[in-house]
Amino acid sequence: MALTQLLDVPAPAKLNLFLHVVGRRADGYHLLQSVFMLIDWADTLHFERRSDGLLRRHDANGDAPPLPAHDLVWRAAHLLQSASACPLGADITLDKRLPMEAGLGGGSSDAASTLLALNRLWGLHWPRERLLSLGAQLGADVPFFLGGHNAWVEGIGEQLTPIALPPARFLVLKPPTGVSTPAIFQSPDLKRDENMATIADFAAVDVTDTFGFGCNVLQPVASRLCPDIEVGLKWMAKNGLNGRMTGSGSALFAPVVSGFEAEPLPNGWIAKICSNLSKHPLLEWI
Repeated sequence: MALTQLLDVPAPAKLNLFLHVVGRRADGYHLLQSVFMLIDWADTLHFERRSDGLLRRHDANGDAPPLPAHDLVWRAAHLLQSASACPLGADITLDKRLPMEAGLGGGSSDAASTLLALNRLWGLHWPRERLLSLGAQLGADVPFFLGGHNAWVEGIGEQLTPIALPPARFLVLKPPTGVSTPAIFQSPDLKRDENMATIADFAAVDVTDTFGFGCNVLQPVASRLCPDIEVGLKWMAKNGLNGRMTGSGSALFAPVVSGFEAEPLPNGWIAKICSNLSKHPLLEWI
């Protein structure tokens, strides 16, 4: 019997253990090197199949600011429906738990989980390679979440090499303010010629001491655009943590040991202890 609904579909966040910009293509896209690591902080989506072909996205969290009607979830659903010529539709309910403008990849992860869920719900049986081609049209981070594994990432985000990372725990800290990714990449102050690194270089560093490897080259520019980033880093240092920004920010993270306690944060800040994941929770769907 055909599936009619998929409930509690997770869309996990990611952390960039480092992020280097190593060049720029003629079309303006920046060439990156990074390690993307999945963590157990996630949005949740619910899918119900429709026979009339309509796509509807609903917000589960009434307290959160409303999302755009045509956000990445809707765009992913529409793209798959159009590319597959599927006559079915879906009601998609998003329980948004990941903060926006954080560099945690929440929107991209939502899009990837939408592609995986609707591929299953609509009985399309598309292989991962076909979904990856759609994911790349939605955003540079989407292919990573479709890949299913922690990864060494190069190019503009489309070149993925799965890597194994040992279990670790991290404090993720989100300031009340965000930062514009385009503004960071358009800044003349952004360093665009970081030295190339190798997987072997990274493999020599313990994941719980990642700050002995590389840097996030976006962080200096982001800190000038969003002063709360420096406030957060100082709070982390005061609590004995060596923090770093993930992605284009404004979220920060640092490895922590079991039993870590910190002083209270001001109103509007979010702090969450997260564990890394060895694989995407929907890996069996990929």
